[in-house]
Amino acid sequence: MAAIKGTNTKPELMIRKGLHARGFRFRLHDRKLPGRPDIVLRRINAVIFVNGCFWHGHNCSVFRWPKTRESFWREKIGATIERDRKAVENLQDDGWRIAKVWECALKGKRRLLLPDVIDSLAIWLSSDTDRICIRGQPY
Repeated sequence: MAAIKGTNTKPELMIRKGLHARGFRFRLHDRKLPGRPDIVLRRINAVIFVNGCFWHGHNCSVFRWPKTRESFWREKIGATIERDRKAVENLQDDGWRIAKVWECALKGKRRLLLPDVIDSLAIWLSSDTDRICIRGQPY
């Protein structure tokens, strides 16, 4: 598990590259914010989380519960889900707009087209909508 990256993942890099090409400027992994969002756009008070389906327990075709050490993994992934929920709640209380992009939106057989995902985020960033979730359960 030590070799698994938590930052600068391929899905995250794809989103960053697309948003930068559209003219959005941002900071990365702000440690001062709850949940340490992947992308922070302070000027428009918005954050974007790019979540891996396995590590964040997304109920999709990409996620499978491991067959070994089931109780360990259920506890570990359950704690991550709870930590994510609290981070989103704290960010919302502080007035941040929040976007989540799930890994399955960018990978796998049922992935969305990257330009469509970037378009959705760009439209959301230009709007007044508080939240968006791409390929996931609504908040």
